[in-house]
Amino acid sequence: MPKTRVVCGHDCPDMCSLIVETEGDRIIRIQGDPEEAYTAGFACAKVNRDMEVVHSPDRLRTPLRRTGPKGAGRFEPITWDAALDEITSRWKAIMAESGPEAILGYAYSAHQGQMNRRLVAGLFHALGTSRLMAGTVCDTCCETAWDLTLGPVGGTDPQSVVHSDLVIAWGCDLMAVNVHFWALLEKVRKRGVPLVVIDPRRSQTAARADWHLPIRIGTDAALACGIAHILLRDGLLDRDYIAAHTLGFERWAAEVLPGFPPARVAAITGLPEADIERLAAMYGAARTSLIRLGEGMTRLARGGQALRAVATLPALTGAYGREGGGALLLAAASMDFQFGFVGKPSGPASARTVNHLALGEALEEMRDPPIRALFIAANNPAVTNPDVNRLRRALAREDLFTVVHDPFMTDTARYADIVLPAATYLETEDFYRSYGSYRMQYAPAAVAPQHEAWSNFRLAQELGRRMGLTDPAFHLGPREIVPHFFKGATGIIAGVDPAEVFAGPVKVSPPPAQAFRTPSGRLEIHSEALASQGVPPMPVWEEDPIEAAAAARWPLRLLTAPGYFQAHTAYAASPFLRKREGEPCAILHPEEAARRGLTDGQRVRLFNDLGEVGLVLKISDEVRPGVVLVPGQRPDGEAVAGTINMLCDMRRTDIGEGACYQSTFLDVAPWREAA
Repeated sequence: MPKTRVVCGHDCPDMCSLIVETEGDRIIRIQGDPEEAYTAGFACAKVNRDMEVVHSPDRLRTPLRRTGPKGAGRFEPITWDAALDEITSRWKAIMAESGPEAILGYAYSAHQGQMNRRLVAGLFHALGTSRLMAGTVCDTCCETAWDLTLGPVGGTDPQSVVHSDLVIAWGCDLMAVNVHFWALLEKVRKRGVPLVVIDPRRSQTAARADWHLPIRIGTDAALACGIAHILLRDGLLDRDYIAAHTLGFERWAAEVLPGFPPARVAAITGLPEADIERLAAMYGAARTSLIRLGEGMTRLARGGQALRAVATLPALTGAYGREGGGALLLAAASMDFQFGFVGKPSGPASARTVNHLALGEALEEMRDPPIRALFIAANNPAVTNPDVNRLRRALAREDLFTVVHDPFMTDTARYADIVLPAATYLETEDFYRSYGSYRMQYAPAAVAPQHEAWSNFRLAQELGRRMGLTDPAFHLGPREIVPHFFKGATGIIAGVDPAEVFAGPVKVSPPPAQAFRTPSGRLEIHSEALASQGVPPMPVWEEDPIEAAAAARWPLRLLTAPGYFQAHTAYAASPFLRKREGEPCAILHPEEAARRGLTDGQRVRLFNDLGEVGLVLKISDEVRPGVVLVPGQRPDGEAVAGTINMLCDMRRTDIGEGACYQSTFLDVAPWREAA
């Protein structure tokens, strides 16, 4: 059987190199590339089943035009020419009447190939339309907080964990979202390197760790400040490193850290005081401690402060200055590719922006001009966005011309006027760079696009040509575009010959010591940028008054986390994975279930002021009392009713304007009470 080396295009930090076996136009087997050191010859359980997605009987086969009410899912087949003619004629008319900002392109990360992901945004950038402030549903809070602390630079090379003497997974379920780092870590642990997991949930990673600290949701900044307090108190600081590479430590030590003695931190975090002392002593004794940061701790009201506090800790012990030490959030910022060639091929320097998480608000409230046309690709906002009920109401506007490009009839696509069949990553060629490691690779298509599916790249190019755009990005082939990503590149990728990426995976390495790209060139504990925005300029934990008021009204706090087999709706087409994950569920501690008279497997209603959803109850002590855990993002059709983000509002985080999913409070009752 023919074999093709490709790259996993899912939104995951690992960016696995894969070997795909085909028979005719069908994929028979997917496995990890044994010649790639990080992928290490295996793929995760989700990707191993992606042939089910490619060849699913539910794939969209032709372009479709709506024939019923928006949201009803009634469509008729049309040709590609008819669809493209209608789209471009409507766009041109809207631009003539209301200007280009009456149109919004809304594309995100379901395809991680840099051309298929970025050229859609580049199309709308060149047209001068309203622009998407992308990523606020995911990572803008943590990225912005990291950048304000260390600068726009990647963190520790995950493969340097072989030099680490302590690893802390802080809010990161490695077995769900970073399985190849987990595999590498398992080898290191055999030498006696301990793994500590700090997570509100006893995840599969936490259950296998040497030590799990079940921290209270939203208190990570307090724990980090408490650790810093003890390091200062006990003389466990690397004073020389702090003096040479940080800004603002003495002020932080004088004004903030005295407020976080172990007893107070224990009261805030719910952790025993003895455990806080033990953790700080362990961290202070390590020379090459590595913190693998998760994004979940930042998806709440004060999430930016949490990230800043935790990311500061390796500077206090000098771990940032040693190979294998430091922290890793993302790696991408240190790989200085010139993706603007496809992402910003031309267009005005500025345009009106729409926050990714606030699409419903923008569709209902924006004026001068209102948004009259919407194009959605590589995203499913009718499930993933907060305040889904409002968003769906906005998508139902009859005067909103909506186009959705997707492999499947998603909850979002049901609201479209035109639905276009999209190719999956296995049916496209593209250039990939990992955001969780320092690797890159070019991948051909494993099979031709199924049925009449088009790639994002092909569609963006064709729409660009029809709209009169002449930028090279709209007529060059994928392999011709790749060298442009390297032109003018600096730093660790400056010496890479673009031809190398066509031959196989390429690994680059950051310097052994962490670099900082802040205005001062140091890790900025004190941030003038934050001070100018009215945000506390030094890492601190403060109780959020809106959260406190919600907690007084509602007895449970929501915790969302990736499912192990259904992280999000991109995997919903695999029957095998749906069965492995089970029905969409809510997980409650036994005490909370008993208090409500609920039993395992019962259908329950989760509700607050925004609405209600129906899920199946699982009773488990993997979460603490006061918490309800909902794993994964699942489409409506799989649940008892609705999808969990119907209960999350559109409040923004303190830094980076991100979504506050974990700042959601609610209650649970038997489903029969829904009537």
